Amino acid sequence: MAIILAANMCSITNSKTVEVIKRFDIEDKLQSRSNIVLPRLEASSSRRHLLISVGPSLVTLTCGLSPSMVWAEEKSGDKEEEDKGVIGAIKSLFDPNEKTKSGKVLPKAYLKSAREVVKTMRESLNEVTDDNAKFRRTADSAKESIREYLGSWRGNQTVAQEESYVILEKVIRSLANFYSKAGPSAPLSQEVKSEILDYLNTAEEFL
Repeated sequence: MAIILAANMCSITNSKTVEVIKRFDIEDKLQSRSNIVLPRLEASSSRRHLLISVGPSLVTLTCGLSPSMVWAEEKSGDKEEEDKGVIGAIKSLFDPNEKTKSGKVLPKAYLKSAREVVKTMRESLNEVTDDNAKFRRTADSAKESIREYLGSWRGNQTVAQEESYVILEKVIRSLANFYSKAGPSAPLSQEVKSEILDYLNTAEEFL
């Protein structure tokens, strides 16, 4: 945009310079026909010579230097923005914390573990039990993610008061209560499934 503007200014400057030169040339001719004294003609000629000399210089300044300077400034600005982006990415990579969907800043390791619990539990609950082998795989993945989560974060005061932590505790408690009554190999009732899925959806909002 800046370069186009400079080009337009160049065109305007050229045209105006030519118009002024033509005007002074006409004045000189009229003065010659009216028998104006020689000194006046010399002054007019000198002024025209000066204008012709200065005109191209102004055009060069406007048309030659301005686009280059604008281009250099724009390039410098782009470089600064690029540098800021790279620095921000590096800081984010080494930052042990991460901002959640709800705007809180929590440990990345906790968020990764909690999200894995939500993901694998949801897959296990939504899995069709007709394919027993696949059902067992998803169930085993859910158990493993819960085991790792509990081993790393249960009772950790850094996150113990967070909404996601409290909700995942409810999920684990609901599972424990059901299996303690129905037995470890009993299929989950639809009521318990719906309850746990609701908990998982809520927990995800805080992750």
